[in-house]
Amino acid sequence: MATIAVLGTLDSKGHEHAFVADAIRRMGHLPLLIDAGCLAPPQITPDIPSSAICKDLASLPEDRGQRVAAMAAALPAFIADLAASGRIQGIIALGGGGGTAIATAAMRALPVGFPKLMVSTLASGNTAPYVGSKDIAMMPSIVDVAGLNRISRRLFTNAAGAICGMVSAAADLPADSASDRHLVVASMFGNTTTCVNEAMRLMESAGCEVLVFHATGTGGRTMEALIESGLAAGVLDITTTEWADELVGGILGAGPTRLDAAAHARIPAIVAPGCLDMVNFGEPHTVPAKFANRTFYHHNPQVTLMRTNADECAALGRILAEKVNAYSAPVSVLLPLRGISIISTEGQPFHDPAADAALFNAIRQHLRPGIPLVELDVTINDPLFAAACVNALLPHLPIKPH
Repeated sequence: MATIAVLGTLDSKGHEHAFVADAIRRMGHLPLLIDAGCLAPPQITPDIPSSAICKDLASLPEDRGQRVAAMAAALPAFIADLAASGRIQGIIALGGGGGTAIATAAMRALPVGFPKLMVSTLASGNTAPYVGSKDIAMMPSIVDVAGLNRISRRLFTNAAGAICGMVSAAADLPADSASDRHLVVASMFGNTTTCVNEAMRLMESAGCEVLVFHATGTGGRTMEALIESGLAAGVLDITTTEWADELVGGILGAGPTRLDAAAHARIPAIVAPGCLDMVNFGEPHTVPAKFANRTFYHHNPQVTLMRTNADECAALGRILAEKVNAYSAPVSVLLPLRGISIISTEGQPFHDPAADAALFNAIRQHLRPGIPLVELDVTINDPLFAAACVNALLPHLPIKPH
């Protein structure tokens, strides 16, 4: 029997959460009703009252925005402590806008793999602000979470079954035979797949486990979050393309903190300018008019790539170097001088020696002394480049180089 947190604003949605708790109990697990309500007394008696979570709640003005913000700030640490101490093995919540904001703030504080389910009126829209870089399952409530009816009873029962199934599946997970191997994270894009796959093969043959993240904005943020968590022993940041979108205004930026996590975690890393030749947009008509005279490549009907120019590449080189300058653990920067993606090599549509030179020169100019800068006269997908990346990282892990 597992304990499942049933988290909600019990001052407005107490009966709905009690229904879910009863369903969980019928399915053989123990619900723990946690009140995250902050405006009125709860409709039912919780196992954990809101006053135990946010001790200053009673002293706050009776302003909904302030109280929701205070609860959202206090709840993550409280829920994380419950999980870390083994008091809960899963979490479920029901909510509208405020309830979803509060509950998912708590869920984002839980580790990847911990069962989490949010039943929400917002689940069919843009869930990125609520999910962030965590594995929160979002289930549409279909009707508002406002009373029990023939639709909500069925959906809430399904949700209870889903979280019970997730918890049971987690308990049945076999021991991880790779858990004693050093974990290395790597960034990859379609245009660097060959390089990263070869690097992964070499790392695994040396005794490491490699997690690959697709550099699509969300992928970069997720990789950074995992690095920050302390799980990774090393970083193969071969594909830093998200910075091109962040700088120029593409759709796959990962935010201004991309490349910061390895510095904070103080773990060894290699960094390469993979796919900094491209900015991502959607269908051709979505490209801003100001870029009308630029060079484009239609990757597929939904993705239009724009070649970064020399000025943008110079700025990207400076950004990359300045980010790496903050690293205190061993770090190397590797440059593939004959092409930073498949389509930027000689004869391909994004081949632009002047732009590449601007990128490489900016890196050389701004990288602080003492950081190894390895320049190879090959393309990024040449096996020699993958091997150089691996051999630059492996000596700083407690295993023998390949």
